[in-house]
Amino acid sequence: MDSFEDLDLENFTTTVEDNVGIFRIDRPPANAHNIDVLLQLQTLIETVRFDDEVRVAVFGSESDTFFSTGFDIKVLRDEDPEQVGKASQTSKEIIMKMRSTDTIFVAMINGHVMGGGLELALGCDFRFIGDDDSYNVGMPEINLGLIAGEAGTQLLPRYVGRQKALWLTVTGDTLTPREGYDIDLFDQIYPPADLEDETMAFARRLAELPNKGIGFNKLAIYEGMEMSLWDGLSHERELQNQLLGSPSAIEGTNAFLDKREPDFKAVELGEKEPGA
Repeated sequence: MDSFEDLDLENFTTTVEDNVGIFRIDRPPANAHNIDVLLQLQTLIETVRFDDEVRVAVFGSESDTFFSTGFDIKVLRDEDPEQVGKASQTSKEIIMKMRSTDTIFVAMINGHVMGGGLELALGCDFRFIGDDDSYNVGMPEINLGLIAGEAGTQLLPRYVGRQKALWLTVTGDTLTPREGYDIDLFDQIYPPADLEDETMAFARRLAELPNKGIGFNKLAIYEGMEMSLWDGLSHERELQNQLLGSPSAIEGTNAFLDKREPDFKAVELGEKEPGA
């Protein structure tokens, strides 16, 4: 399998900085996606899953105006409905692949984010957005006679609550980034000029922390919330037991007792012995 940085994809650019993998959608004019874009995104997610050098992934855009406006409406009009349905199912599977991969994904949203574009962002673990009232945020699929069919009806209420999700999907109303932030659709909001620096600072911070511990926290929360409390506690115990005695746990414990800063990244990448 190619490394993340070596991927050559028509509709995405990829770079790695300080063990942060950055991929940006690049399909002018509005970064609308079709099945080809989705299959390329699937390749990206699978590559992140297997590339140990990528400790955090950032999902951005090459456009200065659009993050993504969602599924390409021309494809909806011209393609066989069965094929569009398969594309929608593929999108759901990609989103769930992001959520089940033990790497943190951060959406860096620097423009309009609508419909399927917002749904892809909801598949990320964190969403950072620029504070610009010109950006449109929403789920407008009802205006096409459709539902938010790329996991939006399921993920949106998990972040903003049932009533707000119902309102947004049945009215098709658009929000400003600030309004989205106020209902917990976004985790952080920054002046557009600061968005990339702030997102990368957060990603670099996570990249220095115990990578497996972060990934297991993610999986324990996402998977455990779909279980009963006792099943979730059992799942948590199994993940914790895998970490006990791990190189990162040894490094963290020894660093604490030695009153020094732990070097989790070097230990996990095999660049030093834990506790050394």
